Amino acid sequence: MAQKYPIGIQTFTTIRLEGYDYADKTDLIYELAHGAKFNFLSRPRRFGKSLLVSTLEAYFRGKKELFKGLFMEKLEKEWLSYPVLHLDLSGAAYIRPEALENLLHVSLCEWEKIYGPNSAEKTLESRFKGLIKRANEKTGQKVVILIDEYGKPILDTIGNESLQNVYRAMLHGFYGCLKSSEGLIKFALLTGVTKIGKLSVFSALNNLFDITFDARYSTICGICEEEIRPLFAEGLKEMAEANNTTVDDICAKLKERYDGYHFKNGSADVYNPFSLLTALYRKEISDYWFATGTPTYLVELFRANHYQIGQIDAKFYSEAELSEINSFDSDVIPLLYQSGYLTLKEYDGRFNNYKLGFPNKEVEHGLLNFFVPFYSRARGASEFDVPNFIEDIRRGDATTFMERIAALMADTPYGIESDLEVHVPNFCYLLFKLLGYYVEAEYRTNVGRIDLIFKTKGYIYIMEFKNGRSAKEALKQIKARGYDAPFKSDPRKKFLIGANFSLKARGLGKFIIEEG
Repeated sequence: MAQKYPIGIQTFTTIRLEGYDYADKTDLIYELAHGAKFNFLSRPRRFGKSLLVSTLEAYFRGKKELFKGLFMEKLEKEWLSYPVLHLDLSGAAYIRPEALENLLHVSLCEWEKIYGPNSAEKTLESRFKGLIKRANEKTGQKVVILIDEYGKPILDTIGNESLQNVYRAMLHGFYGCLKSSEGLIKFALLTGVTKIGKLSVFSALNNLFDITFDARYSTICGICEEEIRPLFAEGLKEMAEANNTTVDDICAKLKERYDGYHFKNGSADVYNPFSLLTALYRKEISDYWFATGTPTYLVELFRANHYQIGQIDAKFYSEAELSEINSFDSDVIPLLYQSGYLTLKEYDGRFNNYKLGFPNKEVEHGLLNFFVPFYSRARGASEFDVPNFIEDIRRGDATTFMERIAALMADTPYGIESDLEVHVPNFCYLLFKLLGYYVEAEYRTNVGRIDLIFKTKGYIYIMEFKNGRSAKEALKQIKARGYDAPFKSDPRKKFLIGANFSLKARGLGKFIIEEG
């Protein structure tokens, strides 16, 4: 029997009844359900949050038959049925003030069909609070509250402060019912892509236990290394045969492309489940997860905050900084982390801080490639003329290579002239990264920082950019500060390249190349 991959299926009942593959997380779910009463979990999109919520719903409704053969079957002895109020905010486009109100109204109406309405309740929050009370009274059991993508209305309205304020006020009152009804609630879980601190509704829910960085639940969403071969043995064999290679080779490629997420220091690697399952189904390695979303707002935040892309992995962050977004006008890196574009890479135990990095090749290539049109007139890989770029640098034709860069950067868009000192290195960093070569921005030495350095098999290119100053001055700085000194013993040929960019040129102007 062919394997059935639950791509895009977020309902636990469907997965179990229709024979889809399922990575058993029910031991962790049991522990979560018997832990803190009010919980919050942040994970990237398409990472299994909705399936987690659906599994909790089936468990709390006492659907024992769905857990046959899973860890939960041995752990749970009573199998009581609780009233469950499940709210999913992921399905609406929050472009009008009434969008959220309509969604909440529809959900409340569905629950009122089961537990009864009260004509005296006029507001959304009063209806919600009344429903919690009536659900408890009607069943004799405390109520389970499951809210999926709790903050989507806030994230969808980044840049629209007035509409965001409407949604924030509405959610503040609605979620506040959980705290005021605490004695009637058995368990509550809110999920989302990010915990939006001061811009959010969390002041109404200050009794939430955030399990985002809890080591016990680091693998509760996603798929781990040890789960892949036992669960997908047949699929791995079929994929290997389709690609005329071995299962070991396929596993290595899947790991490089889709593995690498960490949600706590020392935790196991976690694969992106959507990309992994899609690759197995299609028997082809490609960038599946990134293609499902276009993080335009992230690029705009990078530009608004004058952030150098090459510095993404240059700073350490505390768990507090990474677990809560307080402002969209400050550091964009925590938002990149919570959105799944960065993950924990290095831990400093002295200060309990983390350095971040790209989790895998899919995310790195996808995000950098997505940035390119915002830093040049290029609209696609074909317009990069990639083969010619590669041929230039492989054969050491630095002049032609720089001429291509200048042409590609010609007519830098209006409105960014004042930010050229960040714009030009960002463009070059993106270009060199996507060409597949080693590149390091702001390379630190004991005498200064090299703007850009990249290496090929036979050559090392050392570049310095000057804003509004001459290419000659840029080259002079490379030699005066000995930027090539760390590579003196390297047998590869060196190119010292000084370049200028200016308001007049609105991009890369003149450049000078010398062999080191």
